[in-house]
Amino acid sequence: MSAVTLEKKSKKGSILAFIGVLAVLGLTIVLENTLDPNANIIVFTALKKGAVYALVAVSMNLLNGFTGLFSLGQAGFMLLGGYTFAILTIPVESRDSVYYLFDGAAINFSITESLQNLFGGSGVGGAAGFVLGIVIALVCAGLVAAFFAWLIGLPVLKLKSDYLAIATLGFAEIIRAIFQWEPLGKVTNGANALKSFPILSDFNIVNADGQVVLRLSTFAAFAIAGICIWLIVLLINSSYGRAFKAIREDEIAAEAMGINLAKHKRMSFMISSFFAGIGGALLAMFMNQVQAKTFTSTMTYEILLIVVLGGIGSVSGSVIAAFLYMACSEWWLRFLDVPAAFKSDGRYYTFVAILAIAAVLITLLLVWRRKKGGAKKAGELWTAFLPGVIVLAYDIYYLSTGSREVPFLNSGFRMVVFSVIIMVVVLFFRRGLFGDKELPYVLRQISAFFKRLFAGGRKSVKTAENGKEGGANE
Repeated sequence: MSAVTLEKKSKKGSILAFIGVLAVLGLTIVLENTLDPNANIIVFTALKKGAVYALVAVSMNLLNGFTGLFSLGQAGFMLLGGYTFAILTIPVESRDSVYYLFDGAAINFSITESLQNLFGGSGVGGAAGFVLGIVIALVCAGLVAAFFAWLIGLPVLKLKSDYLAIATLGFAEIIRAIFQWEPLGKVTNGANALKSFPILSDFNIVNADGQVVLRLSTFAAFAIAGICIWLIVLLINSSYGRAFKAIREDEIAAEAMGINLAKHKRMSFMISSFFAGIGGALLAMFMNQVQAKTFTSTMTYEILLIVVLGGIGSVSGSVIAAFLYMACSEWWLRFLDVPAAFKSDGRYYTFVAILAIAAVLITLLLVWRRKKGGAKKAGELWTAFLPGVIVLAYDIYYLSTGSREVPFLNSGFRMVVFSVIIMVVVLFFRRGLFGDKELPYVLRQISAFFKRLFAGGRKSVKTAENGKEGGANE
């Protein structure tokens, strides 16, 4: 394929991606202003949080997936970004009430407030000052995170694999403890939360009476995350991105080609941390507060899980996995935490029958996988029957009790089911949903699959018709 053809395809893909992003942003505005925000609060919570985690997952994928550096310090950089954003944007008049335990704040300055005063306190000037102040604060949040990444990267990036992961995880835990240290209370507010800074709902447009005329909170989260992800994609497709991929594939070969390993590793680490810092600021805007105890190692593991589920080395995979993860954990599976009972005997016996069928299907699937793996003897296959036997035994026990309550439904069961779903995905999609491919490639593969499927169907019908014609002629 010629270079001209490849360039045309690249331009076409970029244009289609740009149109797709604009369509998503437009749809976000329409949904936010047509659906009742109070009745659909879970939906918008999943969307906003999904946008935040998509950005942080892509930033982690830049380091783990495209450069091959295994880091677990994402929560620490998000903490730095969230605190930097809050400290720089809390209004001066609110600082005494926020830092009341420490007799006021050490920093009495607000970027957004200063710019709003400069452009005008209300109207178009006030809105411009607010937006510009938010942008500057977000960039500052990323720069602080990048500075700390540079600082700890000097000794830490000499480590490899698990050792690098442990070192960055230790950094995240140390920084969380430092930000709760009482002597720093005038800056970080100690173990208490920082509040009163600009949040996502402040992007909503209101009239003179204070009524919302256009909701833009979800749009703001999508727009900020989308711009940052677009910048990361540009970096990945640049010469620096190709150098990162070369380091991932083979460090010795990359160095032999003239790539400065230390420089590019540090660059990747800092850029990843920069966008993680912006993600932390965006998370603070979503939660309406920022507190050190929120940014635990569990948050890093969630982000890593999203990266693995989407596919290590796939940007679109990380984005889609982030929204699926949030939709499952925050929205789709919430009914599993609410106890319920069957309203009729028909529904009760239908559930019993479905559970029995599920036991059989699970057994057949596991036996098929074992045989595909080379198992033939009974001693190698008997464990494949265990899950199905357990489910069937429980089904019989449940039927014998005569209870009409839906089993398992209780507080916490949602996370059990969610964990099982994740295990199934990991078992059947070893490289994640997308592997190291992007959405256009996956869509082309799906399209090609259905074309082959329908072509095969038409071919079989045609063969049957030819057979009938041949029989008639005889």
